[in-house]
Amino acid sequence: LLFLCFRSSLVAPLIFGLLLQSPLTQLSMATKPNIVLLMADDLGIGDVGCYGNDTIRTPNIDRLAKEGVKLTQHIAAAPLCTPSRAAFLTGRYPLRSGMDAINNYRVIFWNGGSGGLPPNETTFAKILQQQGYSTGLIGKWHQGVSCESRNDHCHHPLNHGFDYFYGMPFTLISDCQPTETPEMDRAFRRKLWLSTQMIGLVTLTAALGRLTGLISVSWKMLTCLAGFSLLFFISWFSSYGFVRYWNCIMMRNHEVTEQPMVTDRTTSLILKESISFIKRNKHKPFLLFLSFLHSHTPLLTTEKFLGKSKHGLYGDNVEEMDWMVGQVLDTIDKEGLKNTTLVYFASDHGGWLERQEGKRQLGGWNGIYRGGKAMGGWEGGIRVPGIFRWPGVLPAGTVIAEPTSLMDIYPTVVHLTGGVLPQDRVIDGRDLMPLLQGTVEHSEHEFLFHYCGIHLHAVRWHQKDSGAIWKAHYVTPIFHPLGAGACYDRGFCPCFGEGVAHHDPPLLFDLSRDPSEVKPLSADTEPLFHTVIKKIGRAIEEHRRTLTPVPEQLSMYNAVWKPWLQPCCGTFPFCWCDKEGDN
Repeated sequence: LLFLCFRSSLVAPLIFGLLLQSPLTQLSMATKPNIVLLMADDLGIGDVGCYGNDTIRTPNIDRLAKEGVKLTQHIAAAPLCTPSRAAFLTGRYPLRSGMDAINNYRVIFWNGGSGGLPPNETTFAKILQQQGYSTGLIGKWHQGVSCESRNDHCHHPLNHGFDYFYGMPFTLISDCQPTETPEMDRAFRRKLWLSTQMIGLVTLTAALGRLTGLISVSWKMLTCLAGFSLLFFISWFSSYGFVRYWNCIMMRNHEVTEQPMVTDRTTSLILKESISFIKRNKHKPFLLFLSFLHSHTPLLTTEKFLGKSKHGLYGDNVEEMDWMVGQVLDTIDKEGLKNTTLVYFASDHGGWLERQEGKRQLGGWNGIYRGGKAMGGWEGGIRVPGIFRWPGVLPAGTVIAEPTSLMDIYPTVVHLTGGVLPQDRVIDGRDLMPLLQGTVEHSEHEFLFHYCGIHLHAVRWHQKDSGAIWKAHYVTPIFHPLGAGACYDRGFCPCFGEGVAHHDPPLLFDLSRDPSEVKPLSADTEPLFHTVIKKIGRAIEEHRRTLTPVPEQLSMYNAVWKPWLQPCCGTFPFCWCDKEGDN
């Protein structure tokens, strides 16, 4: 009897303790959740219905928000694809891994370049892989391929924790569509063509002068000049003349399956691969990172969706992506995985305001927020949609206005799946589950640092006791035309040089009162002006003490095309195949 009483006294507190545990803790004891991460490309926060758009129909993304948690201050760590995605994968500001630019080459430029996500970086996929997850990446990568030889694949997804990869190792560009105007390095290409024509004209003039006796020049000199002209042409045309073959390719794991890619079927193949991955891994925990090619130019859109939206081709493309989101969600539901799957939707950065062809607007809309893609400080370049759904664990229909970051996905999914964060490096992201579940009121982020390349453009301070969200701009791009809200003369706003303005004291805004950043504060209009600027200044000093030198992955050397690194499905330079068509 004494033994029974003693055992009862132990069991009762144990049962009581279990009842007090959160649903998440109880669920994680039974099974590890599946993780489905959906990332749009170049999608503006103003392009989605649940964020205020009433001209583009996004019912499936809106359904995610209705059934889950919507973040209204979700921030990308960079305003361009390569650095933003590096931060997303590693939970770290991209300059910590060398993935932010020191020059004007701010993204990975070639599949045959040597830069990329360093092999010593630990992605969330690698940690989940160690936790027994099946990990798959479908779609865009844009984090590099190889380092020193064509087959070392040091930057490849399979070297960064993904068991399976199908998609583009690069990014979608207009060069991939033969009917579109070339997009990649357009201004530089014009200069190269002009230089080639000038050199050729000089050579031709010298030859004619020699033949007519008007110019005294030796045939040896003419031969050298002609040879130089030819070598100069070959040196750049061997890369820029074949962009579609070198960059617009599809891969399955390490194998090139389409070179160049057949754009008419890309969307259907990416959707098919995503659904197939879910179905074949439904009996064990899995991570699916579906990295859409939508809504990046050239806006590949199937005939079914062309002309259907009220926003032209861009709207058609976004609506097709929303349909793809719906197909993935329907598969999760049909396979009985809805209640055991965390679904996340976001964009890698803001919409591209300057992307136009004539009167056609081919870039996104950033709603009430100033600026856009490539602008490191203004909200329009870095504030993105952020939606989580996990029925029974996350409260449906919740809206959270706290500052959060794409880098937060890293610690969130690592903790959810029982992994351990790396202890040998700084992790800038924060676990979002307490905030998403409502067990805490405020985000863990006090300061967020907004970089443009390696240049710090702005800092936000979340003053939690007052609710103010201060943002100080130290550098801003100079818009052209003045007041236009973007750099239409350049196509992209720069990070440094003559195209930016430096501010001392910095421009200060309170985003809680002025989210559009139109009324900068001063010491005359804001009593706390000097206090806030000093507080942010000290935070910058502390932040910079955590930075350590690393190899620059986007250096000029790493950026240039190297024939010996070019992925090729044949014998280089005869790279052509269509293995999907053969199948």
